[in-house]
Parts: sequence; structure tokens; C-alpha cells
Amino acid sequence: MARQIETFRGVVYPWFCDFMGHMNTQFYCQLFDGATLHFLAEIAKRSELLAIECGWVDLRQLIEYKHEVRSSELLLIRSQLTKVGNSSLGFLHEMRDTETETLRATSEHVVALFSLTQRKSTPLTGTARERANALLNGN
Repeated sequence: MARQIETFRGVVYPWFCDFMGHMNTQFYCQLFDGATLHFLAEIAKRSELLAIECGWVDLRQLIEYKHEVRSSELLLIRSQLTKVGNSSLGFLHEMRDTETETLRATSEHVVALFSLTQRKSTPLTGTARERANALLNGN
């Protein structure tokens, strides 16, 4: 079973909320985006990507809103790998209330390693593949 890692912990500020008192969708995206960057850094460090002139590109994101989030709630996001491809990764974020562990939202992602010079996807490096497989296998 894939290992979950914590990739975000924070608070919902009043300005995150719309006129109905719920966290607005733009902030779900913002929090999941930050979690994504932390998660991908577990697989390929920023310095490693810069050295090979690569980055990650988003191919797919699907957010499911499970339970309303309101101002002042404390949230955490845990992430786990779901798939390792030749140049792509699939992963899932779970956003939960820190007090009750209530699932608030999920976000499924598919990303690809992308050559910034050749402008096309490129195979995962050996190190990135090893780290990804370790996460996928629960290590």
C-alpha cells in the first residue's frame, strides 16, 4: 500500500471564504497546489530538476468537495502516489480537518516530467523513479 505523507498544514482565514461562509474554490486549488509542490519535491528535488532543465507539467486534476470548510478551521493535506509511468505520476491529495479528521476534499492529479529545453515530456530519472517506487510500495 502506498505511503501517505503530510504535504500541507494550515488555517482557513476569513478572506478564503465567500459570502456564504464557505472556503472558495480558488483556495482549495491554492492549498492543493502547495501540497503538490511539496509532494513532488519528495520525488525530485527542485535543485535536481534545475540541473537537468526539467519541471513538472499538470496533465489532469479532479477535485471532489466532500464537506464544507469554514473560516478558522485547521486543515491538513496528506498525499500518496497512485501510479508511476515512464514520464508521468498519478497521486491523490486528501484534505482533512485536523481536529476531527473529517475528509473535506480530495484532489487527484496526473503530472509529467517535462524538458524545459526540448518542450516535451521526458522519462523520469533513475533517482526520481526509485523515490517514487518507494512511496508507491509504502517505504
